[in-house]
Amino acid sequence: MREIVLDTETTGFDPTAGHRIVEIGCVELLNHVPTGEVYHVYLNPERDMPEEAYKVHGLSEEFLSDKPLFAAEAVKFVEFIGEARLVIHNADFDMKFLNWELQMLGYPTMPRDRAIDTVAMARKRFPGSPASLDALCRRFGIDNSKRDKHGALLDAELLAHVYLELIGGREPGLALAASGRQAVAASAEKAEIVRQARAPRPHAASEEERAAHGEFIAKLTDAVWLKV
Repeated sequence: MREIVLDTETTGFDPTAGHRIVEIGCVELLNHVPTGEVYHVYLNPERDMPEEAYKVHGLSEEFLSDKPLFAAEAVKFVEFIGEARLVIHNADFDMKFLNWELQMLGYPTMPRDRAIDTVAMARKRFPGSPASLDALCRRFGIDNSKRDKHGALLDAELLAHVYLELIGGREPGLALAASGRQAVAASAEKAEIVRQARAPRPHAASEEERAAHGEFIAKLTDAVWLKV
């Protein structure tokens, strides 16, 4: 099962008001295990950077001015995510922006149910508790000390850890170890047990041993053996 943990940074909240994506970060999971494959790109939004957005992610208009347009990266992005299920924190926001960009280029848009929303998962599992990425990192003991500002790739990497905790904290290493033990056990059950016959060993005391024992008892005071 292939899943893509995804995050974006933007110039604002609404693509219909002229706001654009400025960063995309993706982390690939295969059977809930990170593969090490990632997709990351900064994008030129072809507009100014509002101060409020800059305070969130620290991406300036000057920094993004020489970065590629989404149109130049669309093919790479679409090929990377493929048909995989998307894992997104506050999925409605990112899906809205991604579909806007794809639609402007004539690409098919993605249905909302393609995305798993980890905010909804967290609120269902921990009703009334904070569901921000930082709050969930603290809850699960995930190191987010490098997250002084929002960054799409870093946030996607952190979200991958959070997602695995939300679905039960699966540890692939333990699963592999368990399967290994099962394989060993199965092999042991199939193995033929061969026992080598041995001649019976005598257990009765010899006459010499009996005599020595009698001499020892005779030296004892009120020995229990003499009362039987």
